[in-house]
Amino acid sequence: MKSSLLISLVLALASITASANDASLQAGQKLVNTHCIHCHASSYGGNGSGIYTRDYRKVRSLNGLKAQVTNCNTMLNLKWFDDEEQQVVQYLNHTYYHF
Repeated sequence: MKSSLLISLVLALASITASANDASLQAGQKLVNTHCIHCHASSYGGNGSGIYTRDYRKVRSLNGLKAQVTNCNTMLNLKWFDDEEQQVVQYLNHTYYHF
């Protein structure tokens, strides 16, 4: 009885975590699509995602990705909150970088 309750609790927590992660990734994707892709597309031959996958990309680590997102937020005066920056980092890492 106790073990089945524990298993149910663990599965419920995993489901909640997965749902929260999916929501964060979707929010990050929306921010990237709204604020990033059009600028990167114009500066990278029409393919906005190419900047994330090019061989000579500047971002080489998760900390570097976080720093770059913060830099873009500051330089473009996007006024994102910390959680929005984190959502963008999570989305870009999940979709392109895989650190």
